[in-house]
Amino acid sequence: MAQVRYYATGKRKNAVARVWLTPGSGKMIVNDMEVDEYFGQIFKNQRIVKPFSVTETMEQYDVVATLRGGGKSAQADALCHGISRALLETSPDTRLPLKQSGLLTRDPRMKERKKYGQKGARAKFQFSKR
Repeated sequence: MAQVRYYATGKRKNAVARVWLTPGSGKMIVNDMEVDEYFGQIFKNQRIVKPFSVTETMEQYDVVATLRGGGKSAQADALCHGISRALLETSPDTRLPLKQSGLLTRDPRMKERKKYGQKGARAKFQFSKR
């Protein structure tokens, strides 16, 4: 019998998380490492587990994810977004609690590009009168 897998993609800034959920015991593997080893304890407690606690599916699914781009904080948010979207695939009933918690909304804030003739996106070179 084929094992059921649910796939979703989560994004935040330049970070992209590809997430696969399988029914299991709550094990989380990120880039072939344990989630605590990859992120440290800080992110797991607050952000990554939030979709499971909102939908009351704690320790019902195993997570396998690959993360690319961005920093650790953006990757943690991308993983949270990916898990939320994958949970939506598992059961349409989870849509309302995930939507009310704001976990299905992709955060649109991106880094502003640097402009020519300037030091950065908004910062200008120092003006010299003489």
